[in-house]
Amino acid sequence: MFKKKDIFFRTLEEMADTLVVAVEYFSDNVSKLQDVSAFAKQMKQYETQCDKYTHTILTELNKTFITPIEREDIMALTKSLDDVLDGIEACASRFEMYQIKEHDEYISLFADNIVRCTHQIKKAIYLLTQKKLLAMREPNIAINELENQADDLLRVSITSLFSNVKDPIELIKRKEIYERLEQTTDYCEDVANTLESIIMRNS
Repeated sequence: MFKKKDIFFRTLEEMADTLVVAVEYFSDNVSKLQDVSAFAKQMKQYETQCDKYTHTILTELNKTFITPIEREDIMALTKSLDDVLDGIEACASRFEMYQIKEHDEYISLFADNIVRCTHQIKKAIYLLTQKKLLAMREPNIAINELENQADDLLRVSITSLFSNVKDPIELIKRKEIYERLEQTTDYCEDVANTLESIIMRNS
């Protein structure tokens, strides 16, 4: 049904790879931040790389008559992958803007959740490019479960925040970061939903 490893699938794999590397970098460094500017700069480089992959796919769509899956599915999948990286990069930029350097256990828990989400995304993308459509359901379900866990974590983290943080400025900073991290898991779920649509159209 598919051409093996054409430019679209190859580039989607590269996006998924970059997503995992970026989120693992975020997770590894968010608990030991010293130079928040360097941290934000590196995350911006990952986001810029993902933008280049998006541009590649758009360019190829404009000049390719036959695509391996529906054009709108390629576009939706590309956008949803890009949204995940945009989401985590926006979180990283807040650390620099707000000069947040202290370790925060909830941020680390969100980061771990997103790492697990992106590994499942990568697994699903590689199954797509190997034409193993029905097998994509397993990582999709895992992503949905992780997003539900992130919803629970947001409730717990904000409850704790309002109970323990008295400085209103600090409270506003942390609350925004928690919410942006949870929103990034929503973007991961969007990837899973897009992949589910692809399964239904092609199997």
